[in-house]
Amino acid sequence: MPVRAPLPLTLLSFLLLVIATLVSLLLGRYAISVIDLGWFLATWCGVSDMPSERFQLIHSLLIDARAPRIVAGVLVGAGLSVSGAAYQAVFRNPLVSPGLLGVLSGCAFGAALGIVWHLHPLSIAVLASVTGLIAVVVGVGIAHMFQSPSIVLLVLGGIVANALFTSLLSITQYLADPVDQLPNIVYWLLGSLSAIDRYTLWLTAPVLMLAIALLCLAGRAIDALSLSDDEALSLGVPVQKIRYGVIILATLICALTVSLAGMVGWIGLLVPHLARLLVGPSNTRLLPVSACLGGVFLLAADGIARSVSASEIPLGIITELFGAIAFVLVLHRVRKGWL
Repeated sequence: MPVRAPLPLTLLSFLLLVIATLVSLLLGRYAISVIDLGWFLATWCGVSDMPSERFQLIHSLLIDARAPRIVAGVLVGAGLSVSGAAYQAVFRNPLVSPGLLGVLSGCAFGAALGIVWHLHPLSIAVLASVTGLIAVVVGVGIAHMFQSPSIVLLVLGGIVANALFTSLLSITQYLADPVDQLPNIVYWLLGSLSAIDRYTLWLTAPVLMLAIALLCLAGRAIDALSLSDDEALSLGVPVQKIRYGVIILATLICALTVSLAGMVGWIGLLVPHLARLLVGPSNTRLLPVSACLGGVFLLAADGIARSVSASEIPLGIITELFGAIAFVLVLHRVRKGWL
């Protein structure tokens, strides 16, 4: 599919993310009008004068309640989308998702273990990230048990790691207190931005932004992975270093996003497809657009989750439902290879 103007599409996706962020600030059970938002910002800058009670109310809604949630939503959506696109490039398969090497099941096990141990939210996030990384190390280690590790062996190692940590998660759920701990584990596995710990967010946000930026800047190197290993090596491309470097960055991003918001499905699989239809297969354009569209998709899903009913719907349910429907709608555009 020819792409005539990739740069405007990249800028347009970023503008769409900005608009989605502003709309998310206004949405909620207590809606805020654009006029009130402008009045609040003008008062904050000292240009206008809003009544103090009204100012404190809007400040509490925007800054204390919604802003951390929106920042987390943008980072989680962008991180899952970028890591999904990177995994698809590394494994040369557009149906690959970020959980291929076991990072999601590893994070789920770590978070469930932290809940059973009554750890602080920050400690749960750290434990989930560590166990997610361990799961990927196990999968890659299984592939390296053979003399010539290949993409197929990496996939098989990921299947084993997924099975291992899924069983550990099941054991943890079985041993958890069915009244106090098990509901928290199940709710976390469904995914949500409602319980974002701001201290954890401010610690993980810089790492997430740096890792996402590094993956986006590595688009040209990732493009070289579309060649066979022999062709890339003949051109002087260090295939193994690039492949494992991308896997490390994408895995770190996945681990941090899951530790923040729980298990949020479909974004890492669907959004790269949508971005690829817009800008083509080149990762120099695909990765930044995937990041922006991923943030937009997750903000839209979160807006639905907290607006359609009196009690908030778990985010993972919304992303699975609308992700599956959207994926069916784009399947007719999927061709051999990337499209």
